[in-house]
Amino acid sequence: KQWYQRRVAITAGIADVISLYITLCDKLQMDMRAKDELYTDLKCLADVLDRMSNLPSDFDGTKKVYFWVGELDKLSAADTLDEEQVRQMVFDLESSREAFVRTLG
Repeated sequence: KQWYQRRVAITAGIADVISLYITLCDKLQMDMRAKDELYTDLKCLADVLDRMSNLPSDFDGTKKVYFWVGELDKLSAADTLDEEQVRQMVFDLESSREAFVRTLG
């Protein structure tokens, strides 16, 4: 039973991670750039990645997500990312999502 519960938790975590990556990229592509539009989903993604026991401790995707959490932490709620930051964030999130999927086998 414990094995099953762990497997269900991992599966739910995988679904959450993929969903959050997609949601964040969609928001950025819809020109949603303000901290208050992105922060909650980004922080949630960081938290879920932290709880994923099947990820390597040095998973680069987690580092990239935390980098962006740190960047948004510096902003006030109404502050927005500039075009260059948005482009880099989309690139980092998409490459992180692809790396995450590769870890699944």
